[in-house]
Amino acid sequence: MTVFPTRTTPAQGGSARATGAGGGVTRRHSAARHQAGFWLVAATFTLTMAFSTVPTPLYPLYQRADGFGPFVVTIVFATYAVGVLTALFLAGHLSDWFGRRKVLLPAIVLSIGSAAIFVSWSSVPALLVARLLSGLSVGLLTATATAHLDDLHRLARPGASPLRANVVATGANLGGLGLGTLISGVLAEHVPAPLHTPYLIFLGLFVLGALAVVLAPETVERPEPRPRYRPQRVSVPDHARPAFFAAAGAALIAFAVFGLFTSLTPVVLRDLNVASPTVTGLAAFLVFASAALAQILLARLGTRTQLLVGLGSLAVGMVVLTTAVWAADLPLFLVGGVVSGAAAGTAFKGSVSRVLSLAVPERRGETLTGLFLAAYLGLSLPVLGLGLAVQTVPVRDAVLVFAGLVTVLAVLLARRFARR
Repeated sequence: MTVFPTRTTPAQGGSARATGAGGGVTRRHSAARHQAGFWLVAATFTLTMAFSTVPTPLYPLYQRADGFGPFVVTIVFATYAVGVLTALFLAGHLSDWFGRRKVLLPAIVLSIGSAAIFVSWSSVPALLVARLLSGLSVGLLTATATAHLDDLHRLARPGASPLRANVVATGANLGGLGLGTLISGVLAEHVPAPLHTPYLIFLGLFVLGALAVVLAPETVERPEPRPRYRPQRVSVPDHARPAFFAAAGAALIAFAVFGLFTSLTPVVLRDLNVASPTVTGLAAFLVFASAALAQILLARLGTRTQLLVGLGSLAVGMVVLTTAVWAADLPLFLVGGVVSGAAAGTAFKGSVSRVLSLAVPERRGETLTGLFLAAYLGLSLPVLGLGLAVQTVPVRDAVLVFAGLVTVLAVLLARRFARR
């Protein structure tokens, strides 16, 4: 999922600042070298995010192989969210101190370890460990890679608008998440050993990714004296807390929708009598692709407009999604995914911009941490509840309750933002 750098975020069109001894990014190479490094980091960013969603179309195969139910799938997915949050709190800000590459390389190593476990074992404990490592990798990489892209862009094109870096970071992040499910679904249906082949391919690609990071220029000088380590803090000004909690609520329900499509899409599609891994991958791909596209196309809208459009569209998407599940209509389900993904992406973008407008400038990263906490709680807890619900009630009933809660919260939040 989308995680932004300590200083600022592409969601509001800002520019991440690399802090070094001189208080900014450091140019040690030619503009052409920084330009090449920009695309190398972007490719590695996309690769890592794609890998994080590879298991989504494969969960039904794991279930058949090991005999576990949908709730175990949600536990495995929640473990990934725990990994992202842990890395975000403990190390997401360390690239400002040690350099971008020194954080990117361990992130890639964690993904390599995750892929190696997926290749070697398919038991539930192995899935839990592999997903935890993948979450840790994503938590380390997203903030650092986004900041690195901004650094490299500004050094390659001094004085240029940061829009290109912002668009590429958004595309690599959300687009990568979508590509992972699509690639995995196609491979699962057309290659032998579908529980191993996708991970073997990504293992090879990660070696190239590590080489790409080594070749990319470093943009941060380590400050002297080195700052004393502390985890990322959460900071919200007292007077801004009501507005912050409203924005956090928007982020929570947006990520709850992302979580639904990345964890329980195979379960929902099975209820629609669809067992194709390709279709499963396509459904999740459409959600993230529409989210990325909406963020890019609506980037110039005001924050309040983004929140109102995103939350209003999210209610519409939930209605379409529920209707599709109850009518067992696959094309309508895909349409619901597109609408819901675009809405969730827009709502989250607006929530980030809103929180940044509330934050004290020198504590922006700390304020964003609180927003990400809400977002990743939304990514895991509602999906856990939904996974538990489908053990005892029909999938369509569980989806109806989930969609109803999301719709009610979206409408209430939209009304609040409309009054401001």
